[in-house]
Amino acid sequence: MTISSCRTALAAMLLASVAFPAAAEPVFNRIASFAVADNLEGDARKETTSAEIITATEDGNTLIYSDSPGKRIGLIDITDAKAPKAAGIVSFDGEPTSVTVAGAKALVAVNTRESFIKPSGFLATVDVASKKIEATCDLGGQPDSVAVNKDRTLAAIAIENERDEEVNDGKIPQMPAGDLVILSLKDGVADCATIKHVTLTGLADVAGDDPEPEFVSFNGKDEIALTLQENNHIVIIDAKSATVKTHFSAGSVDLKDIDTKRDGAVAFKDEQPGRKREPDAVKWLDDTRIVVANEGDYEGGSRGFTIFDTTGKVLFESGASFEHAIASIGHYPEKRSSAKGVEPEGLEAAKFGDDNLLFVLAERASVVGVYKDTGAEPELLQLLPSGISPEGAVAIPSRNLLATANEVDLGEDGGARSHVMIYERGEGEAAYPQIRSADKDGLPVGFGALSGLAAVADKPGFLRAVNDSVYASQPTIFTIDATQKPALITETLRITRDGAPAQKLDIEGVANDGEGGFWLASEGNSDKLYSHALLKVNKKGEIKKEIALPEALRAGETRFGFEGVTVVGEGDDQVLWMAVQREWKDDQKGFVKLVSYKPSSEEWGAVRYPLEKADGGWVGLSEISVHGDYAYIIERDNLIGQAAKLKKLYRVALAELKPAALGGELPVVKKEEVRDLIPDLKALNGYVVDKVEGFTVDAAGNGYVVTDNDGVDDSSGETLFFSIGAIDAM
Repeated sequence: MTISSCRTALAAMLLASVAFPAAAEPVFNRIASFAVADNLEGDARKETTSAEIITATEDGNTLIYSDSPGKRIGLIDITDAKAPKAAGIVSFDGEPTSVTVAGAKALVAVNTRESFIKPSGFLATVDVASKKIEATCDLGGQPDSVAVNKDRTLAAIAIENERDEEVNDGKIPQMPAGDLVILSLKDGVADCATIKHVTLTGLADVAGDDPEPEFVSFNGKDEIALTLQENNHIVIIDAKSATVKTHFSAGSVDLKDIDTKRDGAVAFKDEQPGRKREPDAVKWLDDTRIVVANEGDYEGGSRGFTIFDTTGKVLFESGASFEHAIASIGHYPEKRSSAKGVEPEGLEAAKFGDDNLLFVLAERASVVGVYKDTGAEPELLQLLPSGISPEGAVAIPSRNLLATANEVDLGEDGGARSHVMIYERGEGEAAYPQIRSADKDGLPVGFGALSGLAAVADKPGFLRAVNDSVYASQPTIFTIDATQKPALITETLRITRDGAPAQKLDIEGVANDGEGGFWLASEGNSDKLYSHALLKVNKKGEIKKEIALPEALRAGETRFGFEGVTVVGEGDDQVLWMAVQREWKDDQKGFVKLVSYKPSSEEWGAVRYPLEKADGGWVGLSEISVHGDYAYIIERDNLIGQAAKLKKLYRVALAELKPAALGGELPVVKKEEVRDLIPDLKALNGYVVDKVEGFTVDAAGNGYVVTDNDGVDDSSGETLFFSIGAIDAM
């Protein structure tokens, strides 16, 4: 099967599986998230944390993850998988790079290198129950991955001795060369006296004298599959004799229909012929087939995964299909287009019931692809939302569980912490995605950073949405069919100026203009040369009028401008209302403006809206939308996860919206709380996202909410889109 046909088939499978799951078909849904910082106490909770490689005890009740920045491993009690509990840490004099389990022991590979040219490390045996380090073995180099065989009698450790990317532009060879260590285990304890080093030099065509082993995996015949990532090579080793059985180049892929430009637009129209795979993780699917995740690191990265037999024959190549499926649920990382796209890095494989499943982790898209191994072309079943940058995964089929370790911690910048996320397989419907896009001309419509909503007049369940400046070269009005599950983006209307995509816009609000076109609110940012403005767009997406702010308003501007626009009245009586996100220079602390503009007379005015007090961070507005006798307003803090306290929907009676002239005293409106949105944001058992950005009421009177995923930039990429039901009943 060609890459193109694979992509089309897999995309179709994804749409079918997430749109109409068979009632009897089991699916994975996330049931819990555990912040790695919860394993720490006091000020240590503020430290940068990470969850990279993850494993589970043989009873499936404890997860163990490596936390390299903290020089520790962490344990999580998942006896009740829906309520994971901190189970402590074990600290090391070095950085744990990998961890696995053998019986009652954990084997931890620890990097202690003095420098790139003086690599060192050891393998520690840790008693899981007591959390005590029982023994260590000097490995003679910097370790990466560690794995054990099926009967827990052998361990293999990839000794990477990684290159210094600051030396000679990171080119290899850079000595010393890496190798593979094999040693015996007795009751889970490493026997240091049995260490054997497997020499790997002279095998690869790329820098053959400097092999850089990355990942190891055992099959049932005690054969080891080993990736040499930078060398673009795969080696099969007999573990008992510690000899190389065979080896082969990972080869290359002719990539088509990909996006290779970081330009603020998602467009799958580029090619990369002869792209080296440079695989990272490797797993055996059975005793004769392996699968590799082609992240790339040196000169390549082919954005997908490949299945080989042990002779190096390609049995399946995903090409760009995995990336396309990811784009269809809004997780494509546009800012990584010029690098390696979604970067498949981690893998897991396990049998659940009668199904042999394969899990592919996309580091930059923060997604886990769930595939069914058919023996031929894998069948894409689901895409699961993960934390930021999933690095490792462990399957626990005996409990129908899957867990992912997500390495990025943005706590220092007020962002999401590193998390371990837990999923359970059972009958039912896939809870995620909540919104996806239809294909256009056989390719997915990329979307993300949805920032405002408006109803489609006289069409219950149909909405419009806009994207913000993350897609500065592709400003778009999307049409959403929310009668489907998940909701489906059916149409895109590109916003243009003089026939070209409109530049320097940060669209945060959209409203119907009553004439078949739209009013858009663009939030300004002087640092980026964006102006605060109102724009009138016709039904073709052409900007027909740009309305700048009056001097009386502009004099107090900050970058936190219009976050929504809505319309009251019709014809000459039409009045636009815009919500300003935060206080401007002329605002009293704790109050923001709701600004009015009457197109027929070009009159401006405003009222003051009282904000809730911030419990850390700041509080501001994200949306305004009129329905009936009220203007509905989203008020939120900018906090995330456990720190998030305020994500609420309020309303202000239209009778309160009596604007006064700018520059004078503004009346203060009264507000009424309608709904606390935090329970809705917790419904998918992830962490609470910060940016609740869009709200509207459809033609049937049902309220809809959407979150902004920041275009998967320092974000998990999750877009939450949900209805809160009949608004008049609240």
